[in-house]
Amino acid sequence: MSKNNVVGIEGIDTRKLVRILRTSGAQMGVIDSTGASAAALVERARKAPGMEGQDLASKVSTGKRYRWEQGIEGREPQPRKHEVVVVDYGVKRGILRQLVDIGCGVTVVPSNTPASEILARKPDGVVLSNGPGDPAAVICLGNQILALAMGGRTYKLKFGHRGANHPVRDVIGDKIDLTSQNHGFAVDAKSLEGKVQVTHVNLYDGTVEGIAAPDLRMFAVQYHPEDSPGPHDSRYLFRRFVRMIEGS
Repeated sequence: MSKNNVVGIEGIDTRKLVRILRTSGAQMGVIDSTGASAAALVERARKAPGMEGQDLASKVSTGKRYRWEQGIEGREPQPRKHEVVVVDYGVKRGILRQLVDIGCGVTVVPSNTPASEILARKPDGVVLSNGPGDPAAVICLGNQILALAMGGRTYKLKFGHRGANHPVRDVIGDKIDLTSQNHGFAVDAKSLEGKVQVTHVNLYDGTVEGIAAPDLRMFAVQYHPEDSPGPHDSRYLFRRFVRMIEGS
């Protein structure tokens, strides 16, 4: 690990840590290799900025517009039928590959690109990507920006949703998808009443995992639909996106 510059820890009671997190929720922490005292490290953790109010998306977004041409490895992508603009808040390449695979020409733009500039390109569709940080601070992050734009609110989850195999009910398709997730914020379901349709619900805690406004030709999900490296249950959402572009 040292040879490859990989961070590791030892000598920690992981069971005690789990009990603390289970009771108190996600905590700020420090991994340190300088030999500083425990008291100094605790103080450092207390002073560290929390996730709430953090604009992290602008730090990971691309600095300039670019074209993405690569599809899923080993598969022949469909002929290009639609032009799509992807707003990069920290986009995963798997999402870009999925879009190419279903026949989309993909242009990726920085997170601070004005809406007027995006619309001037006359795309057939716009994708607001995944990304880190507090959506209320940066007004972004895919599902959450659309919820905020529709008059909803977001809040910080006590634990967050991390890892694979999170069961989500697809209300439209009336089925259960196993999903990959990595987010610490969620959309307040009550704030959406009468504004948008809740299309996906987390079966662990009942939180909102997807929304739609059919009249506006918009839908979004809170998890990672490309599911790299798996499970692949949610890839139908890319086909649903194309059908929406085509008006079917």
